[in-house]
Amino acid sequence: MPQNLLEQLRKFTTVVADTGDIEAMEKFKPTDATTNPSLITTAAQMPQYQPIVDSVLMEARKELGESATDQDVANLAFKRLAVAFGKKILAIVPGRVSTEVDARLSYDTHKTIELAREIIGQYDAAGIKREHVLIKIASTWEGIRAAEVLEREGTHCNLTLLFGIHQAVACAEAGVTLISPFVGRILDWYKRTRARIFMAPTIRVCSR
Repeated sequence: MPQNLLEQLRKFTTVVADTGDIEAMEKFKPTDATTNPSLITTAAQMPQYQPIVDSVLMEARKELGESATDQDVANLAFKRLAVAFGKKILAIVPGRVSTEVDARLSYDTHKTIELAREIIGQYDAAGIKREHVLIKIASTWEGIRAAEVLEREGTHCNLTLLFGIHQAVACAEAGVTLISPFVGRILDWYKRTRARIFMAPTIRVCSR
């Protein structure tokens, strides 16, 4: 029986879903999944995932108390939403889910470590083993230093926003579990550079 492209791909690599759409994962059955805040925000706006959002909001309200402002509740809920989706995703995928640290902390080692510990703590509290979770961090110098600390603590990291071999080497030296090169952006750069180097000059002949 002929296999589709996805089935053929499974023979040679691990299929990782880069989405917050749980229904898509149920359909295509990836091994791992990765998310980021924009993907989670998009998924959270889908009607079928409203119960997840409502549950996180109710828990945030209960934790902060009735006197808390709606803004405070919303801020706490947003911090917890990625893990809520992560837990749902891990009920589908057999491997790992990557949950991202706020990209605004990419140049702050201390705060990256702090938030990563908070995220992994939520998974720990839910009884999810650490070998099923990756903390996704930007591969800035500060991010790599944060990942080095976290890996020593037993928290596995996925370093993203990686564009060059220098970042990959630094991640390897820090003992990072996984890197996620931005292959598409690297290819774009290569095409532009190759075009500059190898494109033959155009000669225009004008007759008088």
